[in-house]
Amino acid sequence: MSATEPSGPDSAQQDQEARAERIEQARLLFAGRVEFLKSAPALKFLPDPDVPEVAFAGRSNVGKSSLLNALTGRKSIARTSVTPGRTQELNYFEVGDPTRLRLVDMPGYGFAKAPPKVVETWRRLVRDYLRGRVVLKRTLLLIDSRHGIKPVDADMMQMLDEAGVGYRIVLTKADKIKASELAEVTAQTLAAARKRTAAYPEVIVTSSEKKMGIEELRAAVLQDALG
Repeated sequence: MSATEPSGPDSAQQDQEARAERIEQARLLFAGRVEFLKSAPALKFLPDPDVPEVAFAGRSNVGKSSLLNALTGRKSIARTSVTPGRTQELNYFEVGDPTRLRLVDMPGYGFAKAPPKVVETWRRLVRDYLRGRVVLKRTLLLIDSRHGIKPVDADMMQMLDEAGVGYRIVLTKADKIKASELAEVTAQTLAAARKRTAAYPEVIVTSSEKKMGIEELRAAVLQDALG
């Protein structure tokens, strides 16, 4: 806390009220219109850059589609699959009426059995999108809480750092491990984030199945996109 920031009970009360207000604003926004817009296999198919975007990145089978469904309060806004690597395009979802922001479901990474040509196509699409999309406000990097940051996740963090794209780390499937293990992996993930140039210095812990952390994630998306 800096010397200019308010402190004491009044400040804590204000922070709590502001947080509650952001959560409610985000709830109302996502309770409204949320629709699939299009899939973009290449940059030339992207929609016009006229509203803020928040992208979702994660290793294949990290639970990205399930989290998008939980975030938007829909059962199948994003298709879920037990087959890793199903999403190989940039999938766009519009939020609000009129549209206030777009969610971008990025292709999953870390698919070990994919042909080298497919992997290279993925890297080029993602890298070019990250570096050139002026309306991209934040990327949410999803990490499976059961495994923590794997080498492929570290590679993605490096790509985001090099692109200069700010990102938040979101732990998924938090209900699948013990509380003590979750606390440990959260601490380790936070420590890793603080060593990165483009990472936001906090970790959001979520469970799509138990709706854990979903309110906080909605509020973060709203804040990142619209300020």
